[in-house]
Amino acid sequence: MIKKLFLFVSIFIVLYNCKAFAGADTTWVPTGTVGINVSQVSFSNWAQGGDNSISWTGFGNMGLLYQTSTWSLSNKLKIAYGRTKLGDQDYRTNDNELYFETVATKMAGWAVNPFFSNTVRTTLTTGYDYKSGVTVPISDFFDPGYISQSLGFTYKEDTWLLTRMGIALQEVFTKNYRQYSDDPATTDKEEAFKLETGMESVTDTKLKLDDNLLYQSSLRLFTRFNHLDVWDVRWDNNITVKATKYVNVNLSVLLVYEKSLSTRTQLKQALQMGVVYSIF
Repeated sequence: MIKKLFLFVSIFIVLYNCKAFAGADTTWVPTGTVGINVSQVSFSNWAQGGDNSISWTGFGNMGLLYQTSTWSLSNKLKIAYGRTKLGDQDYRTNDNELYFETVATKMAGWAVNPFFSNTVRTTLTTGYDYKSGVTVPISDFFDPGYISQSLGFTYKEDTWLLTRMGIALQEVFTKNYRQYSDDPATTDKEEAFKLETGMESVTDTKLKLDDNLLYQSSLRLFTRFNHLDVWDVRWDNNITVKATKYVNVNLSVLLVYEKSLSTRTQLKQALQMGVVYSIF
């Protein structure tokens, strides 16, 4: 019930901001791309060994920007879901993410501008751990779900760099997988909700390295006031080579460090070719 309430509040904040910014002369700039990346290998009477495989990932990146001389309202939605099958094995999930962000910025005319942000992070569907040889579910939609709010100052350098830092709240919601929200200090129960206060920094980079070569990066850092020496890190990198109007080659590297889940740095890398279509 509590997580539904917080999700409703997050959506309400976005809708309220949209209504507050809207007017007779309102100009909204939508952006949106959808695509699918596919990798496939097939063997028949192949004497040198190998196994059939197929891997696919569908994704969507949506945005809605409204900007005047005094205000800026930016909304971003990223979704990704993919599956992989090797030989006679069952399909396995290789990507599973939903990320939504809204940032309202007041153009104060200073070197930095005040902002308020709200983000929602979760998986789209059930996530599994395959390492032990046994398929073990470890997450689901909004289990865990992360909602965070931040209030501070942002700095923009032309069109290639946007960074912000502020005081932050982070709410963690779970239902069945309470290892993400449990307080280790309490041994008699596993909490389904966790509220953390701290500081958050988000830096987005977008560099056009060549006519058909684009580098995009998003680095999020979060630390708690009771453990300022420990930072959560999420660094998402993507290099896109535009082969044709609709065909791209993508190299993505995601680095994650969150000590409460693992003392080791997590790394995901993928090199794929796919079809991309711009909706807006």
